[in-house]
Amino acid sequence: MLTANHYRWHAALREIFDTAVARYRAGERNAATFFNTGQLAFLASIGHTAQELFDFAEDHVKNDGDPDWETTLLVASVRRDYFLNVQRGVLSGRVISMDDLPAKADELDGIPWLRRLIAKAHAKLRGEMPADLMYGCGGDRRFLQEYDLHPAEFLREVWATEGNEKKLLAYVKAAGGKSR
Repeated sequence: MLTANHYRWHAALREIFDTAVARYRAGERNAATFFNTGQLAFLASIGHTAQELFDFAEDHVKNDGDPDWETTLLVASVRRDYFLNVQRGVLSGRVISMDDLPAKADELDGIPWLRRLIAKAHAKLRGEMPADLMYGCGGDRRFLQEYDLHPAEFLREVWATEGNEKKLLAYVKAAGGKSR
């Protein structure tokens, strides 16, 4: 039985993730029916949706383990912390529109994808991701790898800077990565 036990929440998430990976490998593809009632209740208790975990499991299978379990856990941990500490366990009730996102080619100080990634990180933190969007998708992972940033680390930085684009730009540039 899954519980929202604070000490062992990560173990419950691991159990759900492993089950999701196995189900995806077995050919199941419908995120809406992928998880049972107890799993859905647990995911909701940490501010996570079925679609978000499905997306991580799907990409994990399709991309030879990328994102790995640890990345899934770390990203979920940031969202959980934000949900419990900032949102006090209450969802915003909003889901962003795909039309609200900057285009993939939109630049911030000459860096494509960064404006979009910042917007996606805001939506992930607040639990406002539409079903068609994944924080940590292949494009996000490519960008973050190029700049030597971890998806959870970037998410925490968006939280810490309250999305201040100037601070985030300085953070990305200071990380080195592509500019080394």
